[in-house]
Amino acid sequence: MASTVRLTMAQALVRFLDNQYVEMDGVESRFVNNLFGVFGHGCVVGVGQALSQGGHSIRFLQGKNEQNMALAAVAFAKQKNRREIIPCVSSIGPGAMNMVTAAGCATANRIPLLLLPGDTFACRQPDPVLQQAEFFDGFGRTVTDAFRGVCHYFDRLERPEQLLSAAIHAMRVLTDPADTGAVCLALPQDVEGEAYDYPEAFFRRRVWHLDRRPMTQGQLERAAALLRSARRPLAILGGGVRYSEAGEAFARLCEQCGIPFCETQAGKGTLSWEHPLNLGGVGVTGGRAANALAPQADVVLAVGTRLTDFTTCSKWLFAPDARFLSLNICPFDAVKYDGEPIVCDARAGLEALAAALRDYRAGWDERVAQARRSWLAEADAYYAQTAPQGLSQTRALGEINRFLQKDDIAVGSAGSLPGDMQRLWRAGESGTYHMEYGFSNMGYEINGALGVKLACPEREVYAFFGDGTYLMAHSELLTCVQEGLRVHFCLFDNSGWGCIENLQNNQGNDTFGTVFRRRDPVSGALEGEVLAVDYAQNAAAYGLKTYTIHTVEQLRQALADALTQPLPVLYDIKVLPGSMTPGFDSWWRVGVAEVSTQPRVQAAWKDMDAHVRHTRKF
Repeated sequence: MASTVRLTMAQALVRFLDNQYVEMDGVESRFVNNLFGVFGHGCVVGVGQALSQGGHSIRFLQGKNEQNMALAAVAFAKQKNRREIIPCVSSIGPGAMNMVTAAGCATANRIPLLLLPGDTFACRQPDPVLQQAEFFDGFGRTVTDAFRGVCHYFDRLERPEQLLSAAIHAMRVLTDPADTGAVCLALPQDVEGEAYDYPEAFFRRRVWHLDRRPMTQGQLERAAALLRSARRPLAILGGGVRYSEAGEAFARLCEQCGIPFCETQAGKGTLSWEHPLNLGGVGVTGGRAANALAPQADVVLAVGTRLTDFTTCSKWLFAPDARFLSLNICPFDAVKYDGEPIVCDARAGLEALAAALRDYRAGWDERVAQARRSWLAEADAYYAQTAPQGLSQTRALGEINRFLQKDDIAVGSAGSLPGDMQRLWRAGESGTYHMEYGFSNMGYEINGALGVKLACPEREVYAFFGDGTYLMAHSELLTCVQEGLRVHFCLFDNSGWGCIENLQNNQGNDTFGTVFRRRDPVSGALEGEVLAVDYAQNAAAYGLKTYTIHTVEQLRQALADALTQPLPVLYDIKVLPGSMTPGFDSWWRVGVAEVSTQPRVQAAWKDMDAHVRHTRKF
């Protein structure tokens, strides 16, 4: 008879997580070493009790806001190339709902995230309980059902023995590179404390094998034939290349065949910006080199990319008759753009293609080298930009970029900075450019930097964000102080949502609601003086070392002094509004008003309609 152990469901969950491992290429590693939590009545006496009584090796990390700690967990898993996670525990009601945004972020980016929100009583005896929203169509629905729309796997454990199947399926999704994303196990607060005789075998050391899926012979023949037919092939380096650790294989194929490549936000930094075939970022936030050559490609080799609207300029950038060859572990992504789908591991597929194409050479001639030289000179000019009115955003970014060491990590997510960084940033070693741009989640940057620092505690981590992001989500600054983590927070203060103001103006609209101004007492509109905020003083109150910066010299001195500090630092960089990079030979489809009394909006709609006529439909 199999031996059992009597545990509460929460105790069994902690013990199970403590024994999960992953293996790839013969290397095994623990999948869970830490757990984030914000305790409340829905979890503190359940999972909280299980953690506090010990008997496990999981370290508890005290979050300050549920969304923010979950975003830190997303960044941690991303920086770990999806080989390790930090589960997140919350109370019921608002504590649980706070994590829905992070779940969407994880799922959009194909990053594993395990969420363990508390829930109402499964027995329903004390209903309605504190923080319970009642739904008149059925007692079985709770607010945690909101996770169903943003998770790859959802389960509610209404009996303690249901953990046996739920935990296995959660791990199945969390360790599947083709199907990973957010996973939610909703934990009714009474069930968390209920006991069951769990089989000892459930808690054995369990290894999940991340086997590389090879190309089939048929796939190889089709892929090789399509590339051989190309005169000017172009490769796109997506995030899947990074997660598969396929950078070297990608470079070998491109070098062997003379195929230039461009980068998505998730793929950038996998290979050196100095590589002679690297055209840099492509698409809406891309540079001139990639965007000038992309329309000339007759075959596009898309490796590990979701082919989002920012990469393809809303399906406008590439030639209408260009054919797509997609190497992707996820079938959902491989069939996009009506491409030839090759469902396989990126590294395995690239190695097979290189072996099959030893006698093939692309015919780009000198265009790649010329495009690179011209673009790098243009990028240099943005990094050296001066203005009598003050410090430009691109100059500040350039100063920080030049200061960083090769193994320092840059973190970003939303606003105008991701565009500047995809175009201009010169990443150091592989894995030092960390951009969340699948969800463009404002607030990710500060919290993501915490997650990255937890993943790489020995390295310097620099977060790049605007004042709009800071105002949304900066609670985990205190967690950095609490954990003694020196993270560099680079706040670019342009007095509003500069990226959206720029979009607003470019589509014929006057500035409205995008600059932080006082309400005018006469007109009643938000058109008074610009709000002056001392963000350095605000962060100093949390215990950070802070610097207020108006000039290049002040920035240089602050960067150097920060490395002597034992605590997290914030640079309050006052930059000129509107001093970001423009678009380069790109277009992005947004919903412009078809009917308007404003002539510039009317012109913008006509321009959009003309572009749409030249896009691919699928």
